[in-house]
Amino acid sequence: MSYRGVLSRVPEEQRDLDRMKSAAAEFYRVTGVPQVIERALNELFSHEPDDVYGYLANYFTNLSAPPRISRLKGREVYGARGQLCIEAKVFCIVCNEEKSMSSAAVSSHSGPKETSPDWKAKSGERAEHVTTAAQWINGPLNNMLKGQPPGDQSDVDHLLSDFFMARLLEEKDLRNQEKEESESPSEPEVPPPSPRSAQTKNKKSVDKGKKSNAAEKSLPPAEPPEPVVPGSSAIGAVSLAVAKTAAQTQGIPLYQHIAALKSRTAPARLHIPVSLVTLLSCGKTSPGKLNLLEEIILIPKAGQRVKQMITMTLELQKEMMRIMSASTKVGATQAAPCGSGAPAVAYERPEQPLDLIAEACANSGLALGTEIHLALNCAGPELMDCSKGKYEVATGVLKSPDELVDLYQTLISKYPAVVALIDPFRREDVDQWEKLSNGIGDSCSLLSDLTFRAKAPPLPGVRGHILKHIHETTVSDLIRITSEHQGSVLMGTTCSEPCSEDSWSDIAVGLGLDYVKLGGLSGAERMTKYNRMISIEEELAQQGILASEEKHHHPPPLFYDEPQEPESAA
Repeated sequence: MSYRGVLSRVPEEQRDLDRMKSAAAEFYRVTGVPQVIERALNELFSHEPDDVYGYLANYFTNLSAPPRISRLKGREVYGARGQLCIEAKVFCIVCNEEKSMSSAAVSSHSGPKETSPDWKAKSGERAEHVTTAAQWINGPLNNMLKGQPPGDQSDVDHLLSDFFMARLLEEKDLRNQEKEESESPSEPEVPPPSPRSAQTKNKKSVDKGKKSNAAEKSLPPAEPPEPVVPGSSAIGAVSLAVAKTAAQTQGIPLYQHIAALKSRTAPARLHIPVSLVTLLSCGKTSPGKLNLLEEIILIPKAGQRVKQMITMTLELQKEMMRIMSASTKVGATQAAPCGSGAPAVAYERPEQPLDLIAEACANSGLALGTEIHLALNCAGPELMDCSKGKYEVATGVLKSPDELVDLYQTLISKYPAVVALIDPFRREDVDQWEKLSNGIGDSCSLLSDLTFRAKAPPLPGVRGHILKHIHETTVSDLIRITSEHQGSVLMGTTCSEPCSEDSWSDIAVGLGLDYVKLGGLSGAERMTKYNRMISIEEELAQQGILASEEKHHHPPPLFYDEPQEPESAA
């Protein structure tokens, strides 16, 4: 029986159905398309839902136009360390109404360290970058993306990248013009010294100068820093906000949306990346003299649940704190808090923090080198003293590139649990990368930061890359780079992390990465990411689509040479 027949037999006191009948008649009169209402009401009475109006609302929502971006809003917000960063918010027209959908924050550029002499100037530069990013979002980017469907991530990112490239070319033209103006002959030229005056110099001092300059001449010149275009963080923030909006309009998690973007279809199974956890910090910002090891990172055994891994790591850190508090050894002072979310210890030699971890593992019953492994984030490029051609591994302790190779080989030989070195040298020291790789063989993997050098030639011996989502990096860029560079590790946190953004966990899962670095286990902005990873793992397990960890070998596949078979979709 149709809804007309049903309505004719309904008592008058059922006012809800009477109102529906009157509304339908009015709709017929105004629109002239009674078949839509008739079909909806026929289905309504056949399903007999408990929520009549909710059923009709869902029915007509499915008939409405797909969401479109109506406007963008960019604003300056403060990050975890009080630094300014940009937040992009996306508004969409949904069911004929404008709704605030999703927002995202992306770091503008590496935040200035308070220990650097020019940190005030760099803070001002960062503020200018964030202000420009807000102007981009509220102005040209808003006009450019208005009317775009948020689900077309590739098209949106293409527009964003084209806009950025145009600004990059403008910035380069401006710099070239300023360079030409500065090089114009506006001042009288100073005549060169006469040969006679040069010959009167002390021969011994000249010879000494030649010897001292030999190392500098053999030292490869530093690559020019990648230009950071003011406002570039607007690109990454808008791209991520659009991706989150698309996931929200589809009613799916962000990781599922990114996985579908990467594989073109929703994958049958997803796995949780192994979380690389920062255990200790010993870099320039630490209270000790040791500069070399910016971070000592724990690599847990593959196959553990995230919550299990966090519990184990926290217990290990408590034991390390107990040892340091009770120790009377030189340099083993109480740990201080650090921006990386891990204790910053005061040591003088790289062996000291590694000995501490080994002792804590033995006391905790953890088999170092079996249950857990270690990675050392050396931050080599930051340690180079170009005037002397050496790396300052500790305050007052300088090592030539070749001497640093020997130091690394000694550490790896003494501590076999160390299975990865991150950025042990500058990119320019290609010979040392190759020498170290040949010396350590398969016992340890070399990783380099790919964030600013995606198109740079590969370094010899590098088996994995560190990738950060900053600046103009779009979601499409992340998908492309991780597809081209197997063994990528997404670094979802730095000392200048913008805010408590948990999207990095979704991104890592959606990209299908084997590893993700979320920082230490301290601070709300980092624990938010770990908690999100726990939630994703629970969701996948409940849905029965959590990939079996049996195919994730141990040691983790990035850190040994055995080839992996592709994981089946079954």
